[in-house]
Amino acid sequence: MSQILPYKDDYYLWNYVPSIPGSVVFIVLFGIAMVATGWRCFRYRAWFHIPLVLGCEAEVIGYIAYILAHNNTNKLSPYLMQSVCLLVAPPLISATLYMMLARLTRALPSGEECSLVRTKWLTKGFILLDVEAFVIVAAGGGMMISPKRKAMGQIVIISGLIMQIVCFVSFVIACAIFHVRYARLSGGGSDRARRANDSGIPWRKLLYMLYATSFIISVRSVYRTAEFIQGHEGYNLTHQWTLFVFDAALMFLSVVVFYVMYHPKDMSKGYQDVCVEGGTVNSMEMAPTTIEEVPLRHK
Repeated sequence: MSQILPYKDDYYLWNYVPSIPGSVVFIVLFGIAMVATGWRCFRYRAWFHIPLVLGCEAEVIGYIAYILAHNNTNKLSPYLMQSVCLLVAPPLISATLYMMLARLTRALPSGEECSLVRTKWLTKGFILLDVEAFVIVAAGGGMMISPKRKAMGQIVIISGLIMQIVCFVSFVIACAIFHVRYARLSGGGSDRARRANDSGIPWRKLLYMLYATSFIISVRSVYRTAEFIQGHEGYNLTHQWTLFVFDAALMFLSVVVFYVMYHPKDMSKGYQDVCVEGGTVNSMEMAPTTIEEVPLRHK
């Protein structure tokens, strides 16, 4: 029978024995999500899905490490593997959301005029903040391995997680401002309003998807922040069900919401128009979404 063993002296990495059944459930779920999003990524050449696919893969590896830790609660390797993978997955999935907003603003007629931030910096700015937050969290996680630096590591992790929450709140604000401005633009009787309404892009649905996924991932970040504020002996780190419900389940739900509410074809018409008027677009977030979206070349 598996038991909790000390890593060094009386220092324990785990407060419970990692569950094999719970881990298997989420390995299967995220494995399905990885295959589904990966297929869509290559089928429709939606390359901005790549971070999402990698995020699902990180979740799978993280819960495989959970299984490996079941009989090795005194081993550092599986503990570090699951910690890193489960921390890196949300920023990867978030990166796809940031690129989604940039794609939407460029695909819609006059969309860039309604953006709070210049589209050129929209994706880069949010991803940079997310990466910085992850580096801070990862650094704190490394510090917590040492009993002597545990308290400092906890403070570092909390600051990184709060930074993630601030990043998501800022992203939602950017989405909301774009939503209000574009709704105002499309509500008039001008030629610009008619072009906005005739774009064929379900932009309201896509923004609602971004709101929903951002909210879900933010709840997960709040849970993680509370986890480290409570400390190693707190409720969250001593009750495994909280991880499966407020981390694994929420991250899987965010992927499902994205997959169900967005299809690469949603913006195909807008991208044809952008390519014809603006030339070839080469960046990942602006890469053609379908075979039919290859930029037209005039002879």
